[in-house]
Amino acid sequence: MSDTPKQRDPERHAEKMAKKARAREKIMATKQIEKGLIIVNTGKGKGKSTAGFGMVLRALGHGMKVAVIQFIKGSRDIGEKKALQAFGDQVHFFACGEGFTWETQNIEKDRALAAKTWAEAEKALLPDSGFDMVMLDELNVVLKYGYLDLDEVMPALLARPAMQHVIITGRNAPEALVEHADLVTEMTLVKHPFRSGVKAQKGVEF
Repeated sequence: MSDTPKQRDPERHAEKMAKKARAREKIMATKQIEKGLIIVNTGKGKGKSTAGFGMVLRALGHGMKVAVIQFIKGSRDIGEKKALQAFGDQVHFFACGEGFTWETQNIEKDRALAAKTWAEAEKALLPDSGFDMVMLDELNVVLKYGYLDLDEVMPALLARPAMQHVIITGRNAPEALVEHADLVTEMTLVKHPFRSGVKAQKGVEF
């Protein structure tokens, strides 16, 4: 059985970490490409949008200009929008929607709102938009329900500025989108308080 860092002799520990550092440096030396990434957060677990907003905050900390385009959630009073207002013109926040389809129960209205939101997203993806990062929150859900066609979405994603990062969130990411993406994370549900009767709470869910 290998010893733990606490049990390990300091000299042996330093030697082992130096070996790891050399291996790491060798790997990192082969990573030279810089490009705009398509980042997909999907899966049944909680945290897809939350992780996206974490990247948005990181980008803002580096002085990057960000657009957040929210599908479906337009009627919700979310904390992220309030917090990002502090960054002024560095952030463009557009939300359009009246809830999920089981809430609106009006597919034509859902499609019209999705089209309106996508029109705003297309502007953010244009070469002259000036945005370094664009978050398309819940786009996967819109595609899943057929409010938008992936064949309409992909050309705009692929024609965006070369260094622009795009974050796409929502369950059931289309296979074709996953194939084109550079980074895909699937959130796995292990445990959720909702199943124990706990309602959505401020600061956690919204």
